[in-house]
Amino acid sequence: MMKFKYFYQQMLAFFMVIMTMLIIMGFSFLQFSKNTTYNNTEEQLYGYAAALVSGDLQKSQLDNGQLILKNQEVTLTVFDNNDLMIYPETVKNYASGISKEDFKKLEKGQRISLKIRQTDFYGNDRQLAIVYLPFFTQDSNTFSGFVAVSSPISGIEATLTALRNNLFAAFLFSSLGAVILSLLFAKYQVNRINRLRSATHTVAEGNFDIHLKNNNKDEFDDLAGDFNLMAESLKASQKEIEHQENRRRQFMADVAHEMRTPLTTINGLLEGLEYDMIPSNQKKRSIELMHNETRRLIRLVNENLDYEKIRSNQIFLHKQHFNAKETLEMVVEQLSLKAESAKNVLKIDCPSDVEIYADYDRFVQIIVNLTQNAIQFTQEGEIKLIGRMEDGRSMIKVEDTGIGIDTKEVQNIWERYYKADVSRKNTVYGESGLGLAIVQQLVNLHGATISVDSILGKGTIFTLIFPFENKRK
Repeated sequence: MMKFKYFYQQMLAFFMVIMTMLIIMGFSFLQFSKNTTYNNTEEQLYGYAAALVSGDLQKSQLDNGQLILKNQEVTLTVFDNNDLMIYPETVKNYASGISKEDFKKLEKGQRISLKIRQTDFYGNDRQLAIVYLPFFTQDSNTFSGFVAVSSPISGIEATLTALRNNLFAAFLFSSLGAVILSLLFAKYQVNRINRLRSATHTVAEGNFDIHLKNNNKDEFDDLAGDFNLMAESLKASQKEIEHQENRRRQFMADVAHEMRTPLTTINGLLEGLEYDMIPSNQKKRSIELMHNETRRLIRLVNENLDYEKIRSNQIFLHKQHFNAKETLEMVVEQLSLKAESAKNVLKIDCPSDVEIYADYDRFVQIIVNLTQNAIQFTQEGEIKLIGRMEDGRSMIKVEDTGIGIDTKEVQNIWERYYKADVSRKNTVYGESGLGLAIVQQLVNLHGATISVDSILGKGTIFTLIFPFENKRK
């Protein structure tokens, strides 16, 4: 199929529209001019006839009038009430040849509008435009005859031909102007499309720093506005992709590092046991070390599996009412050794009547992750687990006196793979950078909220608010 460029399509469309308008206007003007010419001729001939009738149709007046109008090729003819020519005088009696209906109209005093005849009153071939005007006797006001004033059609046609020639010349010039205007209009529209096309190529090459001018005038400007929104969205997406890709690379490096250390330890101990290089009194300790490193690897894998399950909605919550203080005590007991290793003190501030409505296991996972996070960033400090009932909701706080979080980092701590401090890479807890991301996802699944307040160098407070559902009676 032959390719027809949009430029030529637009140019042809504009040209056709302009030419159609010109043709319609030209024909309309020609018709109007023709009607106007004939009407003017008719009124002019009526004027001559009326002047003759008002002068009582004296022969001398008729002769003078005919002499004056001869240059205009206008002929004056008078007929009596029997439709016989009485002026100019002729040997033969000539009739007007009008129809009976028109003759009756004249008898009633009605004038006959412009008629076109192919012959004159003498039978000669000659196209004439004729008007008829009746006249009456002054004393009795009886019909006495009528005046016929004629003019050759050739004069009218000459006027119309000159008008058509002028109009045709104007049409040719207008056609040339139409071509130029069509060219300009088409170029203007195509330039706007090429601007979008160029911008699209720029975006396709990966450059999203582009903005099209939008005057909000028509659909092209609307398209430019939509393009700008698309470019901004793509730019934001590209930044997010790069951001996540950097996190992924960092995560892979961190995971490789974290897995390499325990795997190297396990491999070294296994080789020592295999070649009997470890003393008998150290073999039990070696096995304990391998167990610890294995659990560390399992924890690393499980955190990633948990996060993916939560994101893909494969986690189903089994909510129930349970005592908050008893649960917090169990968490403290579970993490007490880890807290002691960092010389931290774990405390509980929770009335015995505080209840939580949540999935028990997932709630424990949330508190354990937050508490471990507090232990990790607190040395020789205090970590407090606080529980309250406020406004029909359960509030849990994990408060520490650790190193705190920089204000610039607070919004990022919930992101997957994020580590606010390089030192976290070498700690035994939170190796994956997924702990807080998992916490946030689990909190959201519960329809709960979590917020963080932190002062750098003084400590951090994580606040959880769980909606509370009354027990069924």
